[in-house]
Amino acid sequence: MPKPLTPLLTVDAVILVNNKRDLVLIRRKNPPFMRDLALPGGFVDIGETVEEACIREAFEETNINVNIINVIGVFSDPKRDPRGHTVSIAFLCKPKTKKEKPKAKDDAAELELVPLT
Repeated sequence: MPKPLTPLLTVDAVILVNNKRDLVLIRRKNPPFMRDLALPGGFVDIGETVEEACIREAFEETNINVNIINVIGVFSDPKRDPRGHTVSIAFLCKPKTKKEKPKAKDDAAELELVPLT
């Protein structure tokens, strides 16, 4: 029996820092959205929960260990990603400690703290 064709599953971390005054965004290092601002995130690995993927991707791209607060959205427009149909789950996150040191890593060329006010 052939495997069904399904969308790719991704996660996004909406990380608030500095007493929830700033949002952590990255500038992508790789195509197709190279140099664009984005939420930290990426693909869910086989055998991984979406929550585990969000925590992993947040650390890999921002150097911030996070706790997930809750799901804040699911984005599934089949045309939103030129690589193919993806479904992304966005999680509101907070740093585990006040000692976290944000910095761009992995697929992030740069990291920006965007004021929310």
